[in-house]
Amino acid sequence: MKVLANDGVSQSGINALEAAGYEVITTTVAQEQLENYINKNEISVLLVRSATTVRKDLIDNCPSLKIIGRGGVGMDNIDVDYARSKGLNVINTPAASSHSVAELVFGHFYGLARYLHNSNRDMPLEGDSKFKNLKKAYAKGTELKGKTLGVLGFGRIGQATAKVAIGAGMKVVAFDPFLEKANLELDFFDGQKLNFEITTISKEDVLKQADFLTLHVPAQKDYVIDEAEFNQMKDGVIIANAARGGVVNEIALVKAIESGKVSRAALDVFEKEPQPEIQLLMNPALSLTPHTGAATNEAQDRIGTELAEQIITILG
Repeated sequence: MKVLANDGVSQSGINALEAAGYEVITTTVAQEQLENYINKNEISVLLVRSATTVRKDLIDNCPSLKIIGRGGVGMDNIDVDYARSKGLNVINTPAASSHSVAELVFGHFYGLARYLHNSNRDMPLEGDSKFKNLKKAYAKGTELKGKTLGVLGFGRIGQATAKVAIGAGMKVVAFDPFLEKANLELDFFDGQKLNFEITTISKEDVLKQADFLTLHVPAQKDYVIDEAEFNQMKDGVIIANAARGGVVNEIALVKAIESGKVSRAALDVFEKEPQPEIQLLMNPALSLTPHTGAATNEAQDRIGTELAEQIITILG
């Protein structure tokens, strides 16, 4: 059987599949040519990430497909229910990238708390001529220890982020409409473990209490954070969105920064990918990454291995 990893897959995933007798093709086929390629090569398994979409017409016109796999969590680029109604297996890897996203969020938070995103821009330009001015400008950083992290969406990634927060000495408050409480187990280098039980509270209470706020929610019709939500937050809050573009109203975010309600923010995802708004790219209060939350070698290895294991289990 043939597996087309159209958006790539880790070598660990390729090795596992090939060891089980599958042919793995890593050619990137253009979206408009995908249907023809799948049929011509009798592809049984199509693996995608976020670049390739799998809609009804592709599902209907590719009878050889048995499995559609998404390397990652969100499957909004796949017509999941329709595919399953047609007898296809749709799989993903919801746990594989959780810690990678959590670490990226905290990379942003630590950078924003100490203005690293700004000083890294300014030092190469003015570090030799305005060193004392820059030192004064960036001398009002804050520590994360002792602060409150608000988490909106307390699934796997939200919980992984909360674990990092607890390790950093933060208080964690969380909201999730589908979860009343969660038990977080923290593993340490010497084999010790600590357990923390987090009981979720209302979204409004999270917004009111958070010094730092992170979103880990799926894409949805309405904004999760809009003008009304910004108004409920503490003055000077720091926000990170590494979930999905469109869950934060970017226009309202810029206004909240201008008013001082939000002091700084991090964006890994954008409403208009791959061409984010210029006013975001040029805003000095924003720390920006190009949708790289799950982009670590370790996460990609886990994703590839998990996809391979699921494929082998399903197809035998």
